[in-house]
Amino acid sequence: MVNHSDYLIIGAGIVGLTLARELLQRDPGAQLTVIDKEPAAGRHASTRNSGVLHSGIYYTADSFKARFTRDGNQAWQAYCEERGLALERCGKLVVTRNEQEEESLQVLEQRAAANGVTVERLNAQQARALEPRARTCDQALFIPSTATIDPQELINTLEEELRAAGTRLLYGHPYRQRLTRQSGAQTIEAGTTRLSAGKIINCAGLYADRIAHDFGFGMPYSVLPFKGLYLYASANAPAPRAHIYPVPDLATPFLGVHVTRTIDGRAKIGPTATPALWREHYGGLRGFRFDELREVLGHELYMLATNRNQSRTLARQELKKRRREEMISAAAQLIDDAASLGFHHWGAPGIRAQLIDRRSRSLVMDFVVEGDAHSLHILNAVSPALTCALPFARYLATEHLGLSEPRPIEAR
Repeated sequence: MVNHSDYLIIGAGIVGLTLARELLQRDPGAQLTVIDKEPAAGRHASTRNSGVLHSGIYYTADSFKARFTRDGNQAWQAYCEERGLALERCGKLVVTRNEQEEESLQVLEQRAAANGVTVERLNAQQARALEPRARTCDQALFIPSTATIDPQELINTLEEELRAAGTRLLYGHPYRQRLTRQSGAQTIEAGTTRLSAGKIINCAGLYADRIAHDFGFGMPYSVLPFKGLYLYASANAPAPRAHIYPVPDLATPFLGVHVTRTIDGRAKIGPTATPALWREHYGGLRGFRFDELREVLGHELYMLATNRNQSRTLARQELKKRRREEMISAAAQLIDDAASLGFHHWGAPGIRAQLIDRRSRSLVMDFVVEGDAHSLHILNAVSPALTCALPFARYLATEHLGLSEPRPIEAR
């Protein structure tokens, strides 16, 4: 027997659940199924991230990422307010570590203006008035709209909404293979179950490229995994009043070590961005797959040999961050007395599903979506995917699925 739905979403992360919510609002009579290989929703990057709602100042205004980040920041804050979810509007300070970074700070200011994001230029004295421990060479930017949320609480709330509306959530159902396409429906095998749908939507994150390839899409692309770790301060150490970030290297997708204020009022520094050796290389040999190791090493060795994407420079920087002292040293460039905060505890690692274009061996910096009338594949739900998820879901529903404007979700 084959279970049929109008829509079948593969992946119960923040992108999959948010898109499911959007589909229910736009097509309320539809039968919707969400599957995931894990025993619960959001077990990977969706809950293993900073919890920061970014504001969209890092990206050029013509990118999807800039628009989705700006709009997602506002949308998630409204969502959390309406439901009484944890939300802290602490803002973000972007500080300069030397005079050379002031030129990049000006670029960020220009991008913020082009994308309609309010920022405030501060001198060192003004930055310290906002956060007395902040260190900046001369100038800084303050972004008041940056906020903090609890990603797990967000996942739990979305899951409750979907269940109440009649969505079928099937956990412990890993995608195995594509089977057939008949009479306008696609059939797949998930675990030991056969499932069919009028539209299959691939939101599988770390494995989105593999699934897309089964359907004939995303053939030039592969996922290159990067592992991120945060180092937590002592529970009684005073957290900064705002997030404190360095001026990033705008040529890479990573923002550098920063000091983050958590939703429960603690401080953490990070993340690292070291290449994972396989897609779920969280620690030890868990999730080890030789084919993934071979693929990842092939990409990494080529990029190191050619210095593609500044790979050699990034590798040297990131390898140093494996040492706690190096992380604290990086944080000390942003905040006074960083060592006194007692950064001793490493948090759970997260892995970023970074898409690489095999034709150029370059990292893909924006969202990538491919598909047809029968399947849709989210190949690169690029960071900050959590912040972007709500407007990204609206974009997918309108531009790729051709659905009309949403209505409120009703319980079934």
